[in-house]
Amino acid sequence: MSSPSARATILFGHGSRDPLWRLPIEAVASQIRAIAPEVQVRCAYLELSEPDLPSTAADLASLGVVSITVVPMFLGVGRHAREDLPLLMAALRAQHPQIEFEQKLAMGEHAQVIELMAKIALS
Repeated sequence: MSSPSARATILFGHGSRDPLWRLPIEAVASQIRAIAPEVQVRCAYLELSEPDLPSTAADLASLGVVSITVVPMFLGVGRHAREDLPLLMAALRAQHPQIEFEQKLAMGEHAQVIELMAKIALS
């Protein structure tokens, strides 16, 4: 990838020892690829699963990506979203100053997600 407008999205999850746990996040990544094939999409995990966020960002940097959006795939805004992720993002910005990093809100903070979950629960 050599385009200076190359951008990427990292879906960032907690991680689990159970390999089936990853399937929903990987399904979201597949949907993003179908909707926006020009965007590089990767999944990364905080713990218990690989790849981790730093190695995923380094992989994307090696492809020439200049903009990375990190999407926390958390329903709640616990310690990982409030404390761990901001520290990881600061480290990424220091390691890759040529890349613009953006951190989105956790999935559970979006009104659309809450409304859709309520509708699914009532269906």
